[in-house]
Amino acid sequence: MDMVNVKINGVDYQVPKDSTILEAARYAGVDIPTLCYLKDINQIGACRMCMVEVKGARSLCAACVYPVNEGMEVFTNSPKVQESRKMTLELLLSVHERKCLTCERSGNCELQKLCADMGIEEDSRFEGALPAGNKDLTTPYLERNNAKCVLCRRCVAACQNQHVSVIGANNRGFDTEIGCAFEQPLNNVACVACGQCIVSCPTGALTEHDNTLDVIEAINDPEKIVIVQTAPAVRAALGEEFGLPIGTNVEGKMAAALRRLGFDKVFDTDFGADMTIMEEAHEFIGRVKNGGVLPMITSCSPGWIKFCEHYYPELIDHLSSCKSPQNMTGALIKTWYAEKEGIDPQKIVSVSVMPCVAKKFEIQRDDENAAGMPDVDISLTTRELARLIKKAQLNFNALPDEKFDEAMGESTGAAVIFGATGGVMEAALRTAADVLTGESQESVEYKEIRGTQGIKEAVYNVAGMDVKVAVVSGLKNANEILKKVKAGEADYQFIEIMCCPGGCVNGGGQPVRSANDWAYNDIKALRAKALYDQDANMPLRKSHDNPVVKKCYEEFLGEPGSHKAHEILHTTYVKRGNKF
Repeated sequence: MDMVNVKINGVDYQVPKDSTILEAARYAGVDIPTLCYLKDINQIGACRMCMVEVKGARSLCAACVYPVNEGMEVFTNSPKVQESRKMTLELLLSVHERKCLTCERSGNCELQKLCADMGIEEDSRFEGALPAGNKDLTTPYLERNNAKCVLCRRCVAACQNQHVSVIGANNRGFDTEIGCAFEQPLNNVACVACGQCIVSCPTGALTEHDNTLDVIEAINDPEKIVIVQTAPAVRAALGEEFGLPIGTNVEGKMAAALRRLGFDKVFDTDFGADMTIMEEAHEFIGRVKNGGVLPMITSCSPGWIKFCEHYYPELIDHLSSCKSPQNMTGALIKTWYAEKEGIDPQKIVSVSVMPCVAKKFEIQRDDENAAGMPDVDISLTTRELARLIKKAQLNFNALPDEKFDEAMGESTGAAVIFGATGGVMEAALRTAADVLTGESQESVEYKEIRGTQGIKEAVYNVAGMDVKVAVVSGLKNANEILKKVKAGEADYQFIEIMCCPGGCVNGGGQPVRSANDWAYNDIKALRAKALYDQDANMPLRKSHDNPVVKKCYEEFLGEPGSHKAHEILHTTYVKRGNKF
């Protein structure tokens, strides 16, 4: 690595030659505050919080976009710099809705933290006027409050990075606000509900549509049986809401917390993930043997499904017809489990906890109602579950480690890794290889499709047949692969696509981390490691070995791909087209 000599605050350092001042300072252990900067997403120098003095420069420089050079002298904390940052903050606050006590991001707001760090008082020297503060409450999954927006444009960059780009800066000057083209509401554009804008936002301008009160009401209704399921990626991130290190697996404490919140049964969505693999692997084998549409593409990521429906409707036949693990679990709760327990499914309130905002959209889709009613009634994000736990005054870190309820609490390592990019593909291959060969392929590992890279490719010999696979996360990467599929240039047989970069561990419903956290940590990799570590230590690592899955087929569904399985566990899609 080529290095250059720089002086930061009077101290000599050697830093990488291609660094910006911001990167060089962090390399040297010096933090420069930012608002608009977000590593690998947004580097535009717009917020002016990262201004520094550079010897010889006529004015202050934006550290996030200004490159270093040999012999440069930088001052990050001079009186001139401090006064500039303080003025910037006070100007932002003069036009900001300061309802911090009722804001969902209070305590985890980058603007709030900067104000505390720099001693900004509530009575600013600037008397501003709040902008119109238009709110967009038109979708079941996302809410925007522009009165809390600081125009950092991180959400716009995140949406562009997802190759969706349905939001941008409208109007000019004081009237500038973030919104959709032609002032359209969000429910009238081709938003895919990924929620990456939410986890990119430094303030409370963007949040998920909160359903916690709906859950509390259901739990307090003596006529209702409230059953909750939790996705694999939630256990790898929930602990962050309670001060635990990134990537701490809190499965046991999460199960204990859910019981203490009053849920009647606590199930694991991993069971639904194992069921998904049984159906998906069977579907893939059937397509290969019978000349079906290939490549087959996974269907467990609702943001990806919505993207396909909007932007590539002509490729819908490539999608697996399997419901997502969330809705497979929900469907079986209201059919198989209800039948076994003699429960009227009308009395069941099925709740899911997901790392995903798009799941709130998914539960309202057509053909997701196996029992004649929605498979899942309420979907919460990881953040919403944390809010429920805090509201109930539970000391999360002091809770014991408990297990899921047995009826749908048994799962395998294959299901756990669903939360990481490559996990669905690996889980499917583990089962497909065993089924096609008729014997356990214990020595085969699928390490080539692990990791957080956006596009991974591999070829595996399965029962004497070479199967070429692709694993994709992030819709920008998905778009590159789909262009090849559309043009007939892709020679894959099986493709896994996850909407969010890095997979569900980085979902739009996961704990929000600051730009500083993203700069210093590989958050996606740390959360994914928690899942792969759990997989490696589980006694069962293949979905078809799950005894509860076997029992479900023996007692209720018959066999994978049966007519009954299709009625309950499979779904259909809609050619939505791009609205603009």
